[in-house]
Amino acid sequence: MIEIGSLYIGIMSGTSLDGVDAVLVDFSSTEPVLLQTFFCSYHEQLREQLLSLHQPGHDELNRAAILSNQLSYLYAQATAGLLENAGIAPKQIIAIGCHGQTVRHCPEVEKNYTIQLVNAALLAELTRITVVADFRSRDIAAGGQGAPLVPAFHEAVFKHSESHRVIVNIGGIANITSLDPCHPIIGFDCGPGNLLMDAWCLRHTGKAYDSKGQWAATGRIIPALLQAFLSDDFFLRQPPKSTGRDLFNVQWLEKKLLGNETPEDVQATLLQLTVLTIARSILEYCSTAEEVYICGGGSHNTLLLDRLIDVIPGKAVALTDQLGVEADWVEAFAFAWLAQQTLSGKNGNLPAVTGAKGGRILGAIYPA
Repeated sequence: MIEIGSLYIGIMSGTSLDGVDAVLVDFSSTEPVLLQTFFCSYHEQLREQLLSLHQPGHDELNRAAILSNQLSYLYAQATAGLLENAGIAPKQIIAIGCHGQTVRHCPEVEKNYTIQLVNAALLAELTRITVVADFRSRDIAAGGQGAPLVPAFHEAVFKHSESHRVIVNIGGIANITSLDPCHPIIGFDCGPGNLLMDAWCLRHTGKAYDSKGQWAATGRIIPALLQAFLSDDFFLRQPPKSTGRDLFNVQWLEKKLLGNETPEDVQATLLQLTVLTIARSILEYCSTAEEVYICGGGSHNTLLLDRLIDVIPGKAVALTDQLGVEADWVEAFAFAWLAQQTLSGKNGNLPAVTGAKGGRILGAIYPA
């Protein structure tokens, strides 16, 4: 029985720029239940326009405003499709938690800002549902990185009273959460997840991503190039830390290349970069973990997962499906949970993860 007053929607469009994930969640019981999912893909023009905003360019304010509106219509479309499939009316939904589309993430002191595109007022108007958005800004205002935010959700939903678990999200950027029952939660961005591999694959094959890592499997890892990747200062920093396309982008990649590498060898090396930066993060900061659970789009890259298993021996590796939440929907689920935290007047961040001065209620509320 679905309890009226317990339903939330979570909407996530991540760094991979592939589209919109929307989920319907029931919070009426102790353990929230994922009831329905929906996906809207980005058309190529929208993806290119969003990608162009990650770098300084002409008429940015106008382009950002227009894209915020376009995204909001797409978020509303995803919401409508989700509710239609679930047979639920908009009036039964308490709120939508919408992350928006990140186009800049600059939490360092000298810049101290983050931008996620969404016109939350328009989304509330289109859906007639209360919207909670802009989750990162309050954490940054409190001296934090504003990301990653999902570790708080991981703690609430995936933590075990006896087993030390690690949750690894492999989206455009990869991040980990250490759920140690005996110690405080640790979480941070490890580095690039899929975004460099996807960009390189699109350039050389015309495909948006390397399905199952099949193209990478035809190449060889280039040790000198891998070392050049790993020499970036980001990998030497201690947590809290977060990152995005502001650092890891095609321009970053091109500066590391000598120019005589074959495309498939570069792809193989990029995959190994993702594997090693995740593995080293686990082994350095949560070496006692017995269980590692994977979520995000990278969970479909079987070569990546096989390589990861090889370099973290002795740990049971599985998808978050085994914990009751399918790997593709964890982040959208997290923003439904964060919206509930906001409307309940509860903190949504973990200061030990983001570096904020303390716990904060996150998000701005746009009533229906």
